[in-house]
Parts: sequence; structure tokens; C-alpha cells
Amino acid sequence: MIAYILPLGVIGPQQLILIAVIVLILFGGKKIPELMGGIGKGIKEFKKATSDDQSDKITDETEKKEQN
Repeated sequence: MIAYILPLGVIGPQQLILIAVIVLILFGGKKIPELMGGIGKGIKEFKKATSDDQSDKITDETEKKEQN
């Protein structure tokens, strides 16, 4: 059984199902794929930005070493 401990208590499978049902009622079945697609694009852009930042940092460090 999967459970996550939070300051207010434990969230188990029943609570997660309840949250999913509430989201389905609020947004409807047609909007959920659009929301998930938007979240996926956001995560992809975030990963790309962090990897670009890391590669820039590595190239900066190698340039500094070559100058010394």
C-alpha cells in the first residue's frame, strides 16, 4: 500500500482516487489531456533549460582552465 506522509496526515490510495474524481468533475474529460500535455511541455522545457545551463557552465569552466 502506497502512502505519503504529510504534516496533516497520511494520503493513501482512497484519498488519491477522491482527488482524481474531483479533478475530473472540475475540468471534465476533454480538458484533462490538454492539461497533461501542457504540463508535459513545461517539464520538457524545464529539463532542456537546466541541461543547457549545465552545458554552458561546463564550457565556461573549460575555457577558464584553457586560459590559465
